[in-house]
Amino acid sequence: MFDVYRNDKRFLLVLSSGSPVPALYSAHRWRRSRKRVLKVSDEIKSAVQAQGYYVRSLRVTKERMIEVE
Repeated sequence: MFDVYRNDKRFLLVLSSGSPVPALYSAHRWRRSRKRVLKVSDEIKSAVQAQGYYVRSLRVTKERMIEVE
C-alpha cells in the first residue's frame, strides 16, 4: 500500500505505507490523503522502490493539456 501526500504548491508525494517524509521534502507542509491507495502506476511503483518516494507537480502543463475541437 502507498501513502499519498500533497502540499500548497500543488506537488504530489507518494511513499510506501508507513515511511517517513524524506528530509529533502520535510520542510514543506504536506497533507496526507485520506483515501488508501492500493495500486499505482508502474512508473510510480518503480520510483518508490528505487528512491523510496515519488514526487511530481500537479500543475497543468502545455503537454498535458487536452485541446477540444
